[in-house]
Amino acid sequence: MRRAYGVKKLSLYLDTVGYPLTEEEIDILIIKREIPHLKPMANMIVFNLDHVDWWISHNLPPSK
Repeated sequence: MRRAYGVKKLSLYLDTVGYPLTEEEIDILIIKREIPHLKPMANMIVFNLDHVDWWISHNLPPSK
């Protein structure tokens, strides 16, 4: 399973796949529970990149 640990690494990954989001935009999506993520500890966020790829394919492109 491919993973990204933390919002900053997810932001870098999203840039490479052509779906750029800022760290602030990702934080909002996490708060709204709109992007797949795991929070195994209070200060750790893990993203399964296979789930993120699925999420990207089912959402409209970001408005940038």
